[in-house]
Amino acid sequence: MKWCHVPVAGHPLLGVADASGSIELLRLVPSEDTWTLQPCSRLALEKQCLALSLDWSTGKAGRASDQPLKIISSDSKGQLHLLKISEAGPGLQAVVTWQAHRFEAWVAAFNYWQTEVVYSGGDDGLLKGWDTRRPGTAAFSSRRHSMGVCSIQSSPHRENVLATGSYDEHVLLWDTRSLWRPLADVPVQGGVWRLKWHPFHRDLLLAACMHGGFTIINYQTAAGQAQEAVSLSCPLPNSLVYGIDWSWLYFCRLPQTQPSFPGSDPEARTADQDPALKVADLSPAPSSECLADSDGVGGTTHQDGSKLEAPLQPSAEDKKDVRLPTSGIKICDCDQDLEAADFDISLLATCSFYNHVLHLWKWENI
Repeated sequence: MKWCHVPVAGHPLLGVADASGSIELLRLVPSEDTWTLQPCSRLALEKQCLALSLDWSTGKAGRASDQPLKIISSDSKGQLHLLKISEAGPGLQAVVTWQAHRFEAWVAAFNYWQTEVVYSGGDDGLLKGWDTRRPGTAAFSSRRHSMGVCSIQSSPHRENVLATGSYDEHVLLWDTRSLWRPLADVPVQGGVWRLKWHPFHRDLLLAACMHGGFTIINYQTAAGQAQEAVSLSCPLPNSLVYGIDWSWLYFCRLPQTQPSFPGSDPEARTADQDPALKVADLSPAPSSECLADSDGVGGTTHQDGSKLEAPLQPSAEDKKDVRLPTSGIKICDCDQDLEAADFDISLLATCSFYNHVLHLWKWENI
C-alpha cells in the first residue's frame, strides 16, 4: 500500500497491490466525526498472478500541473504494468505491460525526476532500468546484487541517486548517470525488503531488514565511507521486519517564551499535551535484547550519538492516549513552514511478521 504524494480530486488517494493480482485505489473521505477509505477504482493486472508492488510517479516535490499521474506495478509472473490515473474519477487505465524478469518481479519503482524511467528488481537477482516509451528492451541490467532484488527507491531530494536492497543483505546506492557500479555498498544484517528515504532529511535512508530488524543509513557518510554509513541498527528478535516508514509529521522547537501549560493557545501545544499520536491498544513490550544497551531512559544510544527511544506505548492509566515525552517542541503537519522544523528528531514506524506488531519509534540524531 502506498499513498499518492499529492491529493487527487481533493482527496488523499491510497494505492493497493493485492494477492488477487489487482491494483485498487481508495480515497480518504470525511464521514461524520471520522474518516473512511472509499474504494473508487480497481484494475486486474493479469490472471493467476499476485500483484507484488506499486509506486506512484509523484515522489518528487513540485509536480507540474500537466504531468501525468502514473503507477508502476510488478507481479509474480515477472511482468511490469504501467497504469495511468484519470484524476476526475479517479480511475485506473492500463497503458502497457511487458516481461521484465524470469521469476517474480518483487519491486518496481519510478525515477521521480524523470518519470518515463522505471526500475525493477526480480528474484533472478537482476536490477533493471526501463524507458516506458520503449519498454521491450531494458535500458540497463545489473547483477551487482548476488540474490533477489526486492526493494528500490529513487531519492526525492537528489536527482541522480537511487537506493536498492536485496536478499543478499546489502543496500547499494547508485548514481543513475553511471550504473555500471554503485556509489556505495552498505552491508546490513538481513534481507532488505523495504527502503524509504526520509521525507525532509535528504541524507537519511530507512531499511527494513527482515530478521535483522531495521537500519538507518546516512547517504552522505556512505558516499565517502560505506563502513561508517549505518547511523543506527536495531534488531527485533523473533520477528521479521517487512514494513518501515518515516512520519511526515515533524517537530518544531517552541520559542523560550512560549506558554506550555494546559489551557494555553491550542496552536502552541507541546508534544506533552498534543493528543495527535494515539494507539488503540497496548502493544507487547519492546524486547529486552533490543534495549540491552539502554541509557536508562528507555532508549538505545548508538555509537555515533544517535538515540532510538523504546516503542512509544500507552501508560496503564491511559492506554488510548500516547503523548511524546519531549518538552519544548510541538508536532507540525508537513504543509506548515519547514524553517522551524527540528529534523534531528524523527518518528518512524515498523511492522513485523511472526509477532504481528506495529511499533512507533522516536529517533534523535544527536
